[in-house]
Amino acid sequence: MGKGRRIRGRSYAHRVREINRIYREHANSGLSNREILRRFIYPVYHISESTLYNILGAEFDVEEKYKEDPLLFEFDENGKPKSK
Repeated sequence: MGKGRRIRGRSYAHRVREINRIYREHANSGLSNREILRRFIYPVYHISESTLYNILGAEFDVEEKYKEDPLLFEFDENGKPKSK
């Protein structure tokens, strides 16, 4: 098999969103990317620095893929599934 693009699922999309959220939360604090990874991301997700850069670049791809994907359930304002 040749090197192709891997199929990514919803769990990957969720992880990308969470890592990007953590990164954006601390990016303006003046810390380096390596320090943000070491202090805040690595303890939760155990990823390398090169993986961090791949994930930071992947956010747009993931958002596009699941942009129009319908949810199985509708949720109310408290995050609980609505009953039909």
